[in-house]
Amino acid sequence: MDPTYRFKILSPKTRVLDEDVVSIVAPGEAGYLGVLANHAPLISTMKEGEVKVVLANGGERRFRIASGILRVSHNSAILLAESVEEISV
Repeated sequence: MDPTYRFKILSPKTRVLDEDVVSIVAPGEAGYLGVLANHAPLISTMKEGEVKVVLANGGERRFRIASGILRVSHNSAILLAESVEEISV
């Protein structure tokens, strides 16, 4: 089973990220949540905080987001955020 899935981060102005990833950790309203490949379907509101993304190539990227929505379905995830800023690692 492939341990990766497609993850996109979109803001009102641009597509910030569109990559194959191993995992993400994102700031849900009820607390941080992690998503791995083949995760159960999920829709969650997001609060302001940091999103950690582990890329399929082994790299890592981090983003600060404002409020938004995360949708996980069919081995892919989309994060729609009010604003997104990449954090230097």
